[in-house]
Amino acid sequence: MPDVYPLNPSDATLIAHQVDAVFIFILAISAFFFVLTQGLLIYFALRYRRKKGEQAAPTPFITGNTVLEIAWVIIPSLLLVAIFGYGMVVFLRMRTPIPGAAEIQVVGSQFQWGFKYPDGRSSLNELRVPVGKPVKLIMTSKDVLHGFFIPGYRQKQDVLPGRYTYLWLLPRQTGSFDIYCSQYCGSGHSIMRARLIVMPEAAYLSWEEAEEKKLKAGTLSIAERGEHVFFGIRLPGLPQHRRQPQGRPDPQGNLRKKRHPGKRQDRHSGRGVPTGVAGGPQRQGGEGIPAHHAFL
Repeated sequence: MPDVYPLNPSDATLIAHQVDAVFIFILAISAFFFVLTQGLLIYFALRYRRKKGEQAAPTPFITGNTVLEIAWVIIPSLLLVAIFGYGMVVFLRMRTPIPGAAEIQVVGSQFQWGFKYPDGRSSLNELRVPVGKPVKLIMTSKDVLHGFFIPGYRQKQDVLPGRYTYLWLLPRQTGSFDIYCSQYCGSGHSIMRARLIVMPEAAYLSWEEAEEKKLKAGTLSIAERGEHVFFGIRLPGLPQHRRQPQGRPDPQGNLRKKRHPGKRQDRHSGRGVPTGVAGGPQRQGGEGIPAHHAFL
């Protein structure tokens, strides 16, 4: 089930309860004025309705009410300023760096999340952190715009190609939390999900030690090796891929040299000869193609 807590404050992270409080504050103000305006609308519609057979009464001449007009301008303005101020305070708390945070790199790509820990370990679609320890996520995208969203933490941050964005977390409860992509990123957008696993500190240290031993011993599974290749991490005992030379092999397996566009290969010297000039393609009768016809 998704991590959704309607009208139920969450203490999963440092900031979640405050984000819920802002939304409940806005909801309470909206509900009050909705009931007030709709209640008055229904009351006036019933109280001053024209009854059957009753003569229409003359409409009173009302030019305005200065006190009422000032009130309905000042009161909503003050409420909007209060909503903005409350939201700004919580937003600044959410964006304030937490001292001593461990930095974890996050790479979004169609359609998965990759995580790289400070010691070089990596994982796909699974992020493990210790409870009570601050974490700084340094995020970027390999292809298109993504959105890193943890509903249980009430935190979201756009992940952009060619740029780095940041998100600070301070987990306060152990458990597993869903991570979604909140921006439509292609046909596989709905399956771009990951898990945030918050562990007790002792369990996290044990898991971290076991992962380091597997990395040093070279006993990683095929999937785990693929995760390291995804991040370009050098693994001990594995050959590194080198860039292949340009060109295509011929039927005998020999690598052909890449020809330069606009040149043909001279059969005697092996050098490229520009087409349309002396030594280029010949017309019937042995005449060369004039230079001014070379681009026709």
